Amino acid sequence: MAAITHAPIPSITLPIAADYTALPPHLRNQFSDLLEEADAAQTGDAYHQAMIRACLTIGIAVPDGQDIAICDCLNDGCGCGAIFDSHLDGVVITANADPGYNLSALQCPDCGHDHPRPVED
Repeated sequence: MAAITHAPIPSITLPIAADYTALPPHLRNQFSDLLEEADAAQTGDAYHQAMIRACLTIGIAVPDGQDIAICDCLNDGCGCGAIFDSHLDGVVITANADPGYNLSALQCPDCGHDHPRPVED
């Protein structure tokens, strides 16, 4: 009879951010759909579940606040596609969430530092 040894299972450390522009099209679509689901969620639980699934879909760690964003500069600025923890120091709010929705437009800390845009009224 062979002896079975138990090797330790290596822990997997996921990255804490990603680049939307580097994602394959099918992941961009899935990720965008999940952010839209979070944006329209009627409860905090539904919101956080959509955010967790969005993180796992693109292979990043779920931040403590379970809240991520794509840099607003992707479509309205320098083209930065950073996907980041919404609660990082240096994040800049460029537009508040519309009534009935959850997601504000945010700049990542790098863009917020380099060329911040103020909150729209």
